[in-house]
Amino acid sequence: MRARVALLAYLAAIVLATMVHEIGVLAAGLALVLALAGRQCLRILRRACIAILLFNLVVTLSYGVVAGLQGTFSLEFVVLVNLRVLLLTCLTFLFVSRVNPFEALAFSRSLTYLFTLAYSQSMAFKQSFENFRLAFKSRRIEQEGLRDRYRH
Repeated sequence: MRARVALLAYLAAIVLATMVHEIGVLAAGLALVLALAGRQCLRILRRACIAILLFNLVVTLSYGVVAGLQGTFSLEFVVLVNLRVLLLTCLTFLFVSRVNPFEALAFSRSLTYLFTLAYSQSMAFKQSFENFRLAFKSRRIEQEGLRDRYRH
């Protein structure tokens, strides 16, 4: 029951965060999420920043180029979008760290089945990635550089 309530609260927070268009309110929401995370706040914030770095960089640069050419660039919009993505990502990491999704979706066999499929695909991909990483590492004589790790 607790997991189901947490799922509903999470979904409501997601909808609310996507409907808000004020930077201050989004910043307050992020502060609340990090306060709820407690000791894990820095870990969640770090993981979220790493997870969204490439996405936010591409979106921000693309917007900057297009809006700059049109003469409609707004720094407030850039901050708003990046803050919203950070809030949603931190909220998701907090939810996943505190709630068992299988327990939260237990009320619906279809949703549990769908989540099981997605989870198993994710774990298979993670295992394949780890196998490729270990194979790459075992075939190298010297330590690979950061450039080589990203290229392979």
